[in-house]
Amino acid sequence: MTDTSSTRPAGGEARAPRRSPLHRLMRYLPLIAPVLLWTVPCWVLLYTGQHWPLPVTLAGTVLLAACLVCMPLAMARGHGRRRQDRAAILGDTLLGTGWVLFTWSVLLGVLLRLALTVAGVGGSQDRARVVTWAVLGVSAALLAWGYAEARRVPRVRRLDVELPRLGAGLDGLRVVLITDTHYGPLDRARWSARVCERVNTLEADLVCHTGDIADGTAGQRRAQAAPLGTVRATRARVYVTGNHEYYSEAQGWVDLMDELGWEPLRNRHLLLERGGDTLVVAGVDDVTAESSGLAGHRAHLAGALDGADPGLPVLLLAHQPKFVDRAAAAGIDLQLSGHTHGGQIWPFHHLVRLDQPALAGLSRHGARTLLYTSRGTGFWGPPFRVFASSEITLLVLRSSHPSTSS
Repeated sequence: MTDTSSTRPAGGEARAPRRSPLHRLMRYLPLIAPVLLWTVPCWVLLYTGQHWPLPVTLAGTVLLAACLVCMPLAMARGHGRRRQDRAAILGDTLLGTGWVLFTWSVLLGVLLRLALTVAGVGGSQDRARVVTWAVLGVSAALLAWGYAEARRVPRVRRLDVELPRLGAGLDGLRVVLITDTHYGPLDRARWSARVCERVNTLEADLVCHTGDIADGTAGQRRAQAAPLGTVRATRARVYVTGNHEYYSEAQGWVDLMDELGWEPLRNRHLLLERGGDTLVVAGVDDVTAESSGLAGHRAHLAGALDGADPGLPVLLLAHQPKFVDRAAAAGIDLQLSGHTHGGQIWPFHHLVRLDQPALAGLSRHGARTLLYTSRGTGFWGPPFRVFASSEITLLVLRSSHPSTSS
């Protein structure tokens, strides 16, 4: 499902984006998710034939019930009007822990129990206790590994991308993509500096940030974002807004990125020239911008391309992969996006695929348009990445007819 060769009809740019199945589901998640995330593990770990001593059963039940109550309360205080970072850290950590426990309680509660029964291992109580310890062991291991994965500096993913319309003079152009840094309640200023140091080792011609810089306002997260000002590129550093900017005073982030030396491509483009050939580098606001009510913010592809020679190749920055429908209709050569995090914590990627046409990597849409979707450089909310590693991406653009000297 990540490599779709056809696209849905492009809608008018003035219309608000149509609500996807995931968006409709998300309206009910705050009500049902906490109950499912904690009652299912409670049932599987304590009440499916284990016959634990009463104090163990009571202690486990109280602990999981406390998580059920604390998680939504902490998230509301952390991400609501009060924006209390400590509460956000607690709520986000419980959310990730609950998701992992829920997932493996379901999988091992069914599959492992079935395998043990078929193999004739022990009695029903023995099998139930094996399942409990397996769920706890696997969950603890994945959470520890996922935390380390989320907090490390991402590995560099390098790939060559051939663009048939790219002139020979631009063959070998080095484009670095970072996205979804999500600076937030956990102070990651040192991590941010190390990410920027790694980007600088790649000797990029163009560095792109496709949004979701942070969770919080520019004033709140300035120290974490400040290292972005040290990023080097021989040609340009460009940025477009993500949906999370519109939860946190988006114009403040646009202004800060401008101050740090990045060029915000808000429905506009610049020309990158080398060796007698030209590439149009365009950007659009996130598709949620118009519904934010912030004056002047909306995703407007026609405005981004206004004045550009239609015969030139176009590299488009758009935060969400779903914008590729409009990009393909306009004949864009390559769109760079983030937003999906590759699912971040398996198997959440199945829900992401309900909302987006691609999860990660390079995919083709229509006759000309390529889409590269990054798994993201940071993480949102729960400080875990499970089977969805972060990345800094180096895309080397290739011409179909490179010059002999390049």
